[in-house]
Amino acid sequence: MPPARTAPATGRIAIVDWRSWPDRVAVLWRRSLRFRTVVLTLALSALAIIVACVWMALAIQSDLLESRQQQVLEDARRATSEVQRTLDSAEPQGNQAQLSSLMGSVQSDLTQQSESDSFAVFRVGPPSSIAPQDFTSGVLIDEDIISSALRDRVQSDPELQWWQYAGLPGANGEVPGIIVGQQFEMPDVGYYELYFAYDLAAASETLLFVQATLWIVGVFLLVMIGGIAWFVLRSVTTPIAEAADTSQKLAAGELNVRLDIHGEDELAVLGRSFNAMADSIESQIKELAELSLVQQRFVSDVSHELRTPLTTIRLAADMINDQREGFDPVTARAAELLNAQVQRFETLLTDLLEISRYDAGSVQLELEPTSLAHLAEDVIASMQQLSDQHGSDVRLVAPGGYSPVDMDPRRVRRIVRNFLGNAIEHGEGRPIVVTVDSDQHAVALGVRDFGLGMRPEDVERVFDRFWRADPSRTRTIGGTGLGLSIALGDARLHGGELAVWSEPGRGSHFVLTLPRRPGTTVSTSPIPVEAGDDQSPPMDALGLTQPIDLSAIVGTDVVPRADRAGETS
Repeated sequence: MPPARTAPATGRIAIVDWRSWPDRVAVLWRRSLRFRTVVLTLALSALAIIVACVWMALAIQSDLLESRQQQVLEDARRATSEVQRTLDSAEPQGNQAQLSSLMGSVQSDLTQQSESDSFAVFRVGPPSSIAPQDFTSGVLIDEDIISSALRDRVQSDPELQWWQYAGLPGANGEVPGIIVGQQFEMPDVGYYELYFAYDLAAASETLLFVQATLWIVGVFLLVMIGGIAWFVLRSVTTPIAEAADTSQKLAAGELNVRLDIHGEDELAVLGRSFNAMADSIESQIKELAELSLVQQRFVSDVSHELRTPLTTIRLAADMINDQREGFDPVTARAAELLNAQVQRFETLLTDLLEISRYDAGSVQLELEPTSLAHLAEDVIASMQQLSDQHGSDVRLVAPGGYSPVDMDPRRVRRIVRNFLGNAIEHGEGRPIVVTVDSDQHAVALGVRDFGLGMRPEDVERVFDRFWRADPSRTRTIGGTGLGLSIALGDARLHGGELAVWSEPGRGSHFVLTLPRRPGTTVSTSPIPVEAGDDQSPPMDALGLTQPIDLSAIVGTDVVPRADRAGETS
C-alpha cells in the first residue's frame, strides 16, 4: 500500500511547484537586477528579430514570386509568339486534314518553345467542321483547373495575356502553380485559347528554405544576445551585488566589512567612496559608543557616589521632619518640603541606577510564579490612599490572569504602579479601570483612565526619558520622568511589550502583555489596546451584553469568571 500513497503525493507536490512558478518568477523579477535586465534584453531583442525576420521573409517571398512570375509570363509570351509566327508563315489550308496537321506542328512548337509541359488549347467562337479539335496535356487535362473567370478574360481580348495562381495536382498532393492564358489565330479557322501551367513548387521550396534559415539564424542570434547580455551584466552587477551585501552587513553592525577594489573605472570609484564612507561611519560610531560608555559610567558613578551623602541627608531630614511640630510654621513647612524633596531625589537616583544597568546590559530577571490578577489587586490596595486624595475610584476587572505565570514580580509591580500612578495623576478625578485577562499564550494588564489624554505626536514619545506631554505641568505625585522608560525596559526584558492608546479628551489606555512561557515573545494581546467607548470599559471583559456607565460599577464588586486559558479564579 505505501507505493499507492507515494504517487499521488508526488503529483500534488509537482502541481504545487508548478503553480508556484509565477510567484517565484515575480519575486526574482523584483529582487534581481540581472534577471530583469536579461529578460528585458531578450524580450526586446526577440521582438526586433521577429520583426526583421518577418519583414525579410515577406520581402524575399514577394521578390521571389515576382521574379518567377515575370519569368513565367515571358516564357508563355515567347511560346505564344512562336506559335503565331508558325501559323502566319503557313500557306492557306483548305481542308480538315491539313489544318489538323498544322495544329500538330503547333503542339510540337509548344513542347519545344515552352518550359511548361502542361498546356491546353480551346477554340473560340462557334463550332466549325474543318476546325481542329481542342487538346490538353499534362495537368491541364482536368479543365476544372482553369477557372471560368480566367477563360472569360482570355476570350475578351485576343491581344492581352492573363494569368492566375492555382493549385496544381502533384505526386504528393496539391502544389502551388500559375496558369497563363492568351489567344492565337489559326488561318481559315479563327482564334484559339492557349493556356500554360507552370509549377511553382521549386520557388516554394526555396522560400521555405530561406524562411527556415532566417528563423534559425534569429534564434541563434537571440541565444547569443542573451549570453552576451548575461556576461556583460554579470561583470557589472556582481560588484553591485557585492556592494549591496556589504552595505547590509554594515547596516547589521559589522563595521569592519569593506569592498574589494579592482581597476580604475566608475565601479572602482564607487567602491572607494563606499569604503571611505564606511570608515567614517565606523569611526563616528566608535566615538559615539565611547561617549555613551563614558556617559553611562558617569551616571552610574555619580549615582553611586551620591547615595552615601544622600543617605546622611535623608537621616538628617527625617530627624528634622520628626521634630517639625516644635518649630514655627515657616520652619516646619521648610522641614516638610526638605523631607519630600530628599525622598524624590532618592527615587531619582534609584531610577538613574536602574537606567544605567539597562544601558550596560547587566539587568537580570528573578522569575517567580506570580498571579498577575493578584499582583494588580495588591498594587491597587497599596495606592488606595493616593487615589482617594485625587478623587479617583479605581476598579479591577479581571476575567482572567489568575493562574501563576513565571515573571519578576518586583519589576511587573513597578510597571503597574507606574501605569496606575500616571492614570491617577492625569485622570482628572474620574474613574480608572484596571483590566487583567489572558489567553493560551499571554497574560495582559491594562489601565484605562478617562482624563486629559494625549495627542498622536505625544503618544509616539511617551516612553522617552524625561519627556512630558505638557512641560508646563508639574508632577503632583513626585515622578522622575523615567518611569515609563524603565517600564518599557522591564517589559522587553520579559519578552513582552507595552502598548498605549490615547486621544485628547477621551483619556488613555496603557496595556502590558507578557508571554506565559519565558523565552518566547507575544504576537497578540488578550486585551485590545484601542478603547471602544468613552463611557465604559470593554463590555466583554465584564461579561455584559449592554453598554454601561462607569458609575454603575463604582461601589460594586466584580466577580471574576473562569480564565480563558483553562485556569480558575
